[in-house]
Amino acid sequence: MKPMSREILVVVKHHSMSQQAIEKEMECLNELLIAAETPQNFCTAHELVNRNCITQRKNKILKAVKYSELKPFRFLIGKN
Repeated sequence: MKPMSREILVVVKHHSMSQQAIEKEMECLNELLIAAETPQNFCTAHELVNRNCITQRKNKILKAVKYSELKPFRFLIGKN
């Protein structure tokens, strides 16, 4: 198993869960999150606002979020 680079808090219902079962649960959660956090899903869930226009174009959204900060007057809006 590759080391995970995210912090996940797992609340266990049964005190008798072994360390191996907890690690298996963490591995399954990590695989689920990796599948959900694809660039396609990110672009489906967000719109990019650039001053007066709103775009849903995948390449423009990915280009805008490539850097740590958005350029002035550009905003990401979640669709949900």
